[in-house]
Amino acid sequence: MSEQFSASHPRAAVVAASASLVVGALLLGVKFYAYHRTGSSAILSDALESIVNVVAAAFALVSVIYAAAPPDANHPYGHGTIEYFAAGFEGSLIIVAGCGIIWESWDKLFSPAPLANLDQGLLLLVGASLVNLVLGLSLVRAGKRLGSLTLEADGRHVLTDVVTSGGVLVGLALVRVTNVTWLDPVVACLMAANILGTGYKLMRQSFAGLMQEADPRLLDEICVTLSARRKPAWIGIHRLRAWRSGNRVHIDFHLILPKDLSLEAAHAEVDEMEDILHAKYGRQADLLIHADPCHAAECGECSTEPCDSRAMAAATGCLWFGDAAALEREAAPQ
Repeated sequence: MSEQFSASHPRAAVVAASASLVVGALLLGVKFYAYHRTGSSAILSDALESIVNVVAAAFALVSVIYAAAPPDANHPYGHGTIEYFAAGFEGSLIIVAGCGIIWESWDKLFSPAPLANLDQGLLLLVGASLVNLVLGLSLVRAGKRLGSLTLEADGRHVLTDVVTSGGVLVGLALVRVTNVTWLDPVVACLMAANILGTGYKLMRQSFAGLMQEADPRLLDEICVTLSARRKPAWIGIHRLRAWRSGNRVHIDFHLILPKDLSLEAAHAEVDEMEDILHAKYGRQADLLIHADPCHAAECGECSTEPCDSRAMAAATGCLWFGDAAALEREAAPQ
């Protein structure tokens, strides 16, 4: 079974989501303490985003637990779609946080106030940023390895927080050096713009998953996997569709086989192709392969011998996915 979908991964995803929640809550306290000590709008913007981090991490933990549940009678395709809701929810929270930062900082653009205990605030923010950097990179890596959109989205949100903190640190360092206090709300607004962009991207990714938008990368991966193990009897594949739902992969297509194969032999070919895909994606792959008998027009793409039904010689360099004969058959009236 492939590592990407091994049985231990639901537990690993829960551990990662739990760590994100605990660490996020601790850093939230650190940032609000830094704001209390300095009165900085930029630090407040960072702290407000951390509130979203904690809420989103809690939601991510619930969705990861739910998504790990196996398919049942009421959810035959599994529960992984909840991860797209989680990503959309997190994106919307990020957008709300960005708008809140701009709202809070707007008045201070025109009425800047001096900042207190700036050195202490900078040190607290540096420490929180380093912890967040490690956490965010770990979550993104875990999300990709486990096939969890929720963990990956949570990790990218945490990394956005790191970028926000970095911008805040630069801005506050300039305030300390130049004593130009209006730089504090300016930095806060710039960070808010970055936050809004991240929120939009997460919501776009969520909508794409909920609408089962085509995933060219996944389709190419399936094509490469099957092409590497292709047999002469596998004349062509068409109507290939695939989508992800949490840690599950759903794949269906039509496999063109020699028409003189017995039903038992055709079933054996389908089983062998399923074994290849399960070796790639594990038992979390839901497969539906429909066997089609070949037509005379496809002889040029078939190298199966001996064949009593051959109408023409096999061509060199036969086509495979999206082959012309299969596409012509799809377009022809039934």
